[in-house]
Amino acid sequence: MDILEIAAQFMEVSARTAPKSMGKDFISTKIISKGKLDKLADEMDRIHREEKRRDFDRDANSVRASGAILLIGLKNSDEVGLNCGGCGYPTCEEKAANRKKGKEFTGPLCVFRLLDMGIALGSAAKTASIFNFDSRIMYRIAIAAMNLGWIEWEVLMAIPISASGKSPFFDRKSSDETLNI
Repeated sequence: MDILEIAAQFMEVSARTAPKSMGKDFISTKIISKGKLDKLADEMDRIHREEKRRDFDRDANSVRASGAILLIGLKNSDEVGLNCGGCGYPTCEEKAANRKKGKEFTGPLCVFRLLDMGIALGSAAKTASIFNFDSRIMYRIAIAAMNLGWIEWEVLMAIPISASGKSPFFDRKSSDETLNI
């Protein structure tokens, strides 16, 4: 097993053990290892080319420069039950009754469950940093993983990791001028 896949496993533990609202865990994780990264990047290139979606090709290059990717999201999450209105509905019951699949994600989602996901993402990114691996929380990678049918969660993000002389996740140039978008 590659050292970056081992690092992704430590990151997965950090996401799993991060604090959760009301002590209920709806966080899901999945490691994408080296053997599937090219397929994921190819899907991102396809999305950019065929759907004319901004910067998917740029981020595909980040995927190709990664050694592993950790996906973190929410699966089958329920409401905390506070009727706080943070989701846009006055009660948790109304929010639940209006849940539907959007273009990419399912919503509305409980703001506290989304906070749980954010804490899990931060914990995983912190773990990558402790081991001195380059990482970045990214949206487009997650969309490609869903398109490939690898994930069926309500919402997710991706954290690619790398170990090189310069991080492939920063100082990236957009190539979208060619799409006129």
